[in-house]
Amino acid sequence: MQVRIEESWHKVLQTEFDKPYFEFLANFVRAEYRTKRCFPPANAIFRAFDLCPFDKVKVVILGQDPYHEYGQAMGLSFSVPDGVPAPPSLVNIYKEIERDLGHPSICAGGGNLTKWVEQGVLLLNATLTVEEHRAGSHQNKGWEELTDAAIYALNKERKNIVFMLWGAYASKKAAFIDRKKHLVLTSSHPSPLSVYRGFDGCSHFSQANDYLASHNLSPIVW
Repeated sequence: MQVRIEESWHKVLQTEFDKPYFEFLANFVRAEYRTKRCFPPANAIFRAFDLCPFDKVKVVILGQDPYHEYGQAMGLSFSVPDGVPAPPSLVNIYKEIERDLGHPSICAGGGNLTKWVEQGVLLLNATLTVEEHRAGSHQNKGWEELTDAAIYALNKERKNIVFMLWGAYASKKAAFIDRKKHLVLTSSHPSPLSVYRGFDGCSHFSQANDYLASHNLSPIVW
């Protein structure tokens, strides 16, 4: 199946696009977008891949679902468009960055995290679409198989990537990441419901930059 996605990722994921599950997924998503209000906008579904080519990825931050309220989802995990207030989880991420690094995030004051993506941070949701007001509504339709394949490929074909896995769902992905080749950082989710269980004080941002620097890679300006 022909899919409009950044060229390097197209090469990596083409075998997935040709599998029966992806044809089912594509038909499902088309029907949902045609009959319901879904997010992100159709042209932003693959934005995480489009803005961060395969060979440029330094850090992966894995979310679970796009935001499901109008105007929030933009195809990047945890990120919202310019002019949209930062959601609670992102506010807590900003707080940890300031505590960890001693200065505010370059994205603070808004919620658009594109400046991170431009430096090699893949902001990937496990599920790439959602119906309005219905969190998790597009889970278990095939998206997870595709995004797992992306993580498998990064694990196998690249080295020295930092994987930030926050919360129980994301942390499960650590099982198939080679810790001899990559840095895996896990904690609780930055949601207000769980931030106090380990995300606060996790120091993931300084750890990521120390790791990148130790492998002669430029750190992320968080």
